[in-house]
Amino acid sequence: MGLDDLLARVRACRICAEAARPLPHEPRPVLQPGQRARILIAGQAPGVRVHASGKPFTDPSGVRLRDWLGIDETTFYNPCHVAILPMGLCFPGLDAKGSDLPPRPECAPAWRAVLMAEMPQIELVVCLGAHAMRWHMGQAWLGSVDAVVRNWRAGLALAPPVVPLPHPSWRNSGWLKRNPWFAADLLPELRARVARLLASRA
Repeated sequence: MGLDDLLARVRACRICAEAARPLPHEPRPVLQPGQRARILIAGQAPGVRVHASGKPFTDPSGVRLRDWLGIDETTFYNPCHVAILPMGLCFPGLDAKGSDLPPRPECAPAWRAVLMAEMPQIELVVCLGAHAMRWHMGQAWLGSVDAVVRNWRAGLALAPPVVPLPHPSWRNSGWLKRNPWFAADLLPELRARVARLLASRA
């Protein structure tokens, strides 16, 4: 099966809508796979704005993420450069406090391995959040996002290398202010790796 056929199956998926605890709205998978991209953004799940747009990271967190990566929108949304594959492909809904629910549990077991198998050329995984870190980092997952991000250099020894990041939500601004090493040490390394991979495609 080629990627186009697989994407058609993904976009027709209704696993979460037909589950015992069904999705509270119609499924709308949002992803950007790329068989030439060397950089993968492994996120959590689309938020409400992304669900509405059908395009990944069309919200303030996307602005911050692109700044962290050191790339513009054109590069970010080019599947020849960047692949985007959340752990849950559809917006999972909101909890009683108005926060996004975790990725649907049905999604990754059904689709992640087969989608990743179509992208063996990935040379850098940028992980956002606990669910993506658990899947991509294996034993390097230390039980919390904070612990993994603080120990971020361990991810560079994986194959492919992984750079773990906190979610770029503006809700994490306090954490970023309390941890200046993130901007001073981690982001320059991330941007340098992204720039090298993009330059190698030129």
